[in-house]
Amino acid sequence: MNVRLFPALVLFLAFLSSPFRAAPAAADVDVVIYGGTSGGVAAALQAARMGRTVVLIEPTRFLGGLTTGGLGATDIGNKRAIGGIAREFYGRVWKHYQQPSVWTRQKREEYANRRGSANDPAETTMWTFEPHVATKVYDDMIREAGARVTVVFGERLDLTPGRGVLKEGGRITRIVMESGRAFAGKMFIDATYEGDLMARAGVSYHVGREANATYGETINGVQAEHAVSHQFIRQVDPYVKPGDRSSGLLPGINPHGPGVEFSGDRKVQAYNFRLCTTDVPENRRAWEKPANYDPRWYELLLRNFEAGDHRVPWNPVWMPNRKTDTNNNYAISTDFIGQNWDYPEAGYAERERIRQAHVDWQMGLMWTLANHPRVPEKVRAEFQRLGLARDEFTENGNWPRQLYVREARRMVSDHVMSERNCVRAEVVSDSVGMGAYNMDSHHVQRYVTKEGFVRNEGDIQVRVRPYPVSYRSIRPRAAESVNLLVPVCLSASHIAYGSIRMEPVFMVLGQSAATAAVHAIEQGVSVQDIDPARLKARLLADGQVLDFESPPIAPVTRKPRTNLAGVVVDDLDAERRGFDRGSSAHPVFVDAGYHHDNNSNKGGESARFVPNLPAAGRYQVRIAYPHNANRATNVPVVIRHADGETRLTLNQRRKPAVDDLFEPVGEFRFEAGRRGHVEISNAGTDGYVVIDAVQWLPVAPGK
Repeated sequence: MNVRLFPALVLFLAFLSSPFRAAPAAADVDVVIYGGTSGGVAAALQAARMGRTVVLIEPTRFLGGLTTGGLGATDIGNKRAIGGIAREFYGRVWKHYQQPSVWTRQKREEYANRRGSANDPAETTMWTFEPHVATKVYDDMIREAGARVTVVFGERLDLTPGRGVLKEGGRITRIVMESGRAFAGKMFIDATYEGDLMARAGVSYHVGREANATYGETINGVQAEHAVSHQFIRQVDPYVKPGDRSSGLLPGINPHGPGVEFSGDRKVQAYNFRLCTTDVPENRRAWEKPANYDPRWYELLLRNFEAGDHRVPWNPVWMPNRKTDTNNNYAISTDFIGQNWDYPEAGYAERERIRQAHVDWQMGLMWTLANHPRVPEKVRAEFQRLGLARDEFTENGNWPRQLYVREARRMVSDHVMSERNCVRAEVVSDSVGMGAYNMDSHHVQRYVTKEGFVRNEGDIQVRVRPYPVSYRSIRPRAAESVNLLVPVCLSASHIAYGSIRMEPVFMVLGQSAATAAVHAIEQGVSVQDIDPARLKARLLADGQVLDFESPPIAPVTRKPRTNLAGVVVDDLDAERRGFDRGSSAHPVFVDAGYHHDNNSNKGGESARFVPNLPAAGRYQVRIAYPHNANRATNVPVVIRHADGETRLTLNQRRKPAVDDLFEPVGEFRFEAGRRGHVEISNAGTDGYVVIDAVQWLPVAPGK
């Protein structure tokens, strides 16, 4: 698979098949949008629906960014927060999947059951989809907009200093591409993931993490002591020759340490590709070894397995027709940690080099996990069972077109969205949409601890209540530009952006940005001076959701094993067959999180918790599980003790009796050492089965 030829091949094939009109050599329209991401498409549609002419410029040959580029498992904490064109998009996805003819690899009801969905007939939106379906929906919506929207593919902004963006005072008059083509307009929208137009227009921005002190936050900056998710759970040697510091570090490990806790830096969270895989043999493409495969990059992965971490290191979420949207999971996975720091401000050639390095890493990782003899057999089997879907990204060797640029530049405007906004400690009054996802940062770097072992740094996952996003955060300061809006690289701190940066939110903000742009034209004012009451009224009329109250956030309680009485065996130390899906979404759990069966593979997954008891005697056994309404009511449990075997079932929908986490299941006599166990399985269960920990508490004699 020669992935280095893909970008050029993609451009050529798409040029031949593009259904959109060609734009003239120069264009003078009402609204010029640079970036055909989900936010850019929504902006173009809204401006056209308000009667304005639009040029939508997309540097590649495909619309939709990550929404059409592999992220089919929509990330949004509370779907009630999504309205307008975004909800229309997900409604059209739902309508597409109502057609029996599109279910080519499974029946619709089979997919609903696999996901544990009630398949409510009143539901008219669908939030999971195949990449080609998202492309079709966007293309259809653009076609329906008619002549008001002109789509221009394959044109990139000229990044040469002093060129690219022409201004008169604070007003952009036109933007110029590398080819020399110029696009003039009354209003401009930067809907790219990188913020190139914003930067070339002289608008202030930030790259990297701010210190906590900058905006009065608590979870920004370096997070070495607080990054507990997707972490190494064993001691893994980072040196080329194990134990020999003089041999140097393995690739991808920062030799300078993480930095001062909570301090700012110029580093950005990791990128990856969201792979679309399938387990259908006739549609599955086996993982191929890249031509430039470098085994040094995977030595840390293999050592981690050999240290005892046998978790399957990815997170495939099922889409229709037995396909997945696959994301990063655990210590070493699809995220290419620390290898993207230069991307936000790099030129096109350097960005392509970084992108190709991510392709090479992830392709080599998949081949290694499927084939290397040092990978545990059960892990190899999982990666042999799934492979790239042959009927997706057919012009790109079935590899996703879009690199997941989780953050790049972020504008600094009159209001910077911060952690305070995300937890509703400060609620803005000029809402143009809502955020609802966790404050979520993937890891930023790998480093060596003072004990000489490798550790990841940067991952944060903190729950939020749905909150409004300020209009001031999507438009620049008046002194920098009066006719530019930035709905994707908006003004937000690193950790607040980690919550906002979801594809449906970009659609919402893109629509609101276009509404504001048209209002500025109609009112003959700058984007800073439009009538806020008229903007709010129009957004509401178009179905946008601007704010609503929601229940307070339940405090997250992580219970370290070391703070619990008796003997505790965590899910990470259990002998697991399956139960490879990790989570920390529930507010109460032991240690770093818990695992579940994804409500699938029933009868094929089990976990045996084996304690090392200090003395023989009677022990009360307690099982920890994060309860939820989607859990199974009939989880099989087998307790092996000194007097034989006891079988029972656990209702994981019911709140546990002790600390909302531990459920006592009886008192039993055990021998000293590792001669007993508790085994949990998912055989015949009627919902998600979760495993977290098992506790053995000694019972005093006579009780």
